[in-house]
Amino acid sequence: MLVKTFSSALYGINATTITVETLVCPGIHYYIVGLPDSAIKESLHRIESAITSAGHRMPRQKIVINLAPADIRKEGSVYDLSMAIGILAASGQIEENLLVNYVMLGELSLDGDIQPIKGVLPIALQAKQDGFKGVILPVSNGREAAVVQDMEVLTANNLQEVILFLNGQQKLPSVHIDIEDEFRHYTNSYTVDFSDVKGQENIKRALEIAASGGHNVILIGPPGSGKTMLAKCLPTILPPLLLDESLETTKIHSVSGQLHARSSLLTARPFRAPHHTISDVALVGGGASPQPGEISLAHHGVLFLDELPEFKRSVLEVMRQPLESRNITISRAKFSVNYPASFMLITAMNPCPCGYYNHPEKECICGSATVHRYLRKISGPLLDRIDLHVEVTPVTFSELATTRNTETSEIIRKRVVQSRKIQALRFANFDDIHINAQMNTPTVRQVCQVSNSGKQLLQAAVERLGLSARAYDRILKVSRTIADMDGSEKIESHHLAEAIHFRSLDRENWAG
Repeated sequence: MLVKTFSSALYGINATTITVETLVCPGIHYYIVGLPDSAIKESLHRIESAITSAGHRMPRQKIVINLAPADIRKEGSVYDLSMAIGILAASGQIEENLLVNYVMLGELSLDGDIQPIKGVLPIALQAKQDGFKGVILPVSNGREAAVVQDMEVLTANNLQEVILFLNGQQKLPSVHIDIEDEFRHYTNSYTVDFSDVKGQENIKRALEIAASGGHNVILIGPPGSGKTMLAKCLPTILPPLLLDESLETTKIHSVSGQLHARSSLLTARPFRAPHHTISDVALVGGGASPQPGEISLAHHGVLFLDELPEFKRSVLEVMRQPLESRNITISRAKFSVNYPASFMLITAMNPCPCGYYNHPEKECICGSATVHRYLRKISGPLLDRIDLHVEVTPVTFSELATTRNTETSEIIRKRVVQSRKIQALRFANFDDIHINAQMNTPTVRQVCQVSNSGKQLLQAAVERLGLSARAYDRILKVSRTIADMDGSEKIESHHLAEAIHFRSLDRENWAG
């Protein structure tokens, strides 16, 4: 007897519905075809034990299971539940009337328990798109799938519960969540706030500019000056995630298995801070079975690289292309997957190996050549993609001891949101540009109209301060953001002056 059940396969952050065709007929041996990997081939041992534990029998006949379409590689243990139900239905042990309505997912334990899986959100979205009534999956994956509205999400603890449901003897629990309520309660769930940072008003201003225009930032300062804390506060002033952004980001975390069992949606912008020993594959994604890297896990959020010169040169260089294209394509011999990677890059570093170059009180023990060699660990092409170079100075005792209230992240965020609205109107007719940092050279020339006095200042900066030619467009982008924050249609000289101030590493004499 031939029976069809349905499961799903992940490719990148998207899913493809898989038809599990099960045939039980006279003969011997079990066969799984349709490009299964080792985990799927081994599943028959798990399935046999689970069926026996549920009080049913494994047919002692020829069993052929085809995972269609057969030309797509199938990986993982997500097909266990669909194959087990297919075997039971094909051998006449359960009813098959409801099988056409549901996509079934889950790894089976030897005792029949259903274990959680990765990538449930994109699978549920695809199931709805393909017209299925609902999905049947492990209990711990229920809230994640329930994000998809107007679709039945049923959860089961073990194989026996699914069998009773299909035979009409028992109902399975249905999971529902209110997406608006999720956003309302968890959008601002941050443990840090800009009001916790004492002093550093100049740095806060730089980060507000960065958040307003989506600009990348490098913080340069001695140890203990607050670079890491300031970086952690940056997501708190970014605009709240839109639903589409939240779904896309959640899909990435779901595919990588990093979504908490009690979570349904990522409502706060992600903040990723990998250690400097990270490999290039872990940063951008890949591997034998490609997985999203840190730059994709930071999609619509912030990627923070602390101690930037300590990262391997190859790791930093692989970021250059994703910083421009805002996505990463992982190619293999037989397939390729694309992961989105639209993130804000914020980095931090000491000005020299000892950390005290240009320190107002402590003496640097590094020679000029040592400082230059240390700074050269960061390549010019990478610095070219960082708009704001911000010098961080130590906080004085009077600033640390002050009890004066400072602006909260919520107040700063309101100004950032207003600046983003101006940019959204400006780029309404552009397909790939939404914020100032995303402008290409022709758009910069079109949008960044500079006053006459501003042109003179920009010329003087390039000629007298030793600014490199590559800094020219970056200065215009940042000054356009500052003008937006002031509500100015034209870029004035004081907007340019502030943008030039935040290009420390482009000055030829910065390191002596």
